[in-house]
This record gives sequence, C-alpha cells and structure tokens, in this order.
Amino acid sequence: MDSVLQQNKECWICHTTQNLESHHIFFGTANRKQSEKYGMKIWLCNAHHTGSNDSVHRSIDRDMFFKRYAQAWFEEHKGTREEFREIFGRSYL
Repeated sequence: MDSVLQQNKECWICHTTQNLESHHIFFGTANRKQSEKYGMKIWLCNAHHTGSNDSVHRSIDRDMFFKRYAQAWFEEHKGTREEFREIFGRSYL
C-alpha cells in the first residue's frame, strides 16, 4: 500500500505492527478508487479499523479526524479545496 499520509507500516493509533489492515480514508465505490489513486490510506490494526466500537468505521469522530487530516494534506501538497471537492465530492474542512 502506498500512502502519502503515513511512513511506517504500523497502526496509526496504537503503533502495533500486528493484525494490520489498509484503511481507505475516503470509502465507497468512487471515493475508494480516488483514495487509492491519491494515496489517502493508512494502516490500522483490526481493533482500530473495524473490530471495536472505537474503530474508525464505528466512530464518526475518528472517521472525520482522518478525513480532515487527509484533506488538509491534499490542500497543502496537491491542489486547492475546489479540486479536492471535485475529486472527493465534498469538503471536510
């Protein structure tokens, strides 16, 4: 997995290197492809990805944190907010 957001292959949240799963920041059919294209992915352990109530797929706060972080990175390194909206469908900032 190529990520522009994360250097090390470890869970972003707890830093474990066990039971890692790739998380596409922007998911859904079209946005998953765009996440892949732009490297908007991170590593998460199973517990922080889907396996607990504190996981990114069950916590709107965690989900929004990563969406905002990825959008801020995009705007700093790749393009404008308008370009981000065109690619991912909306702004999270």
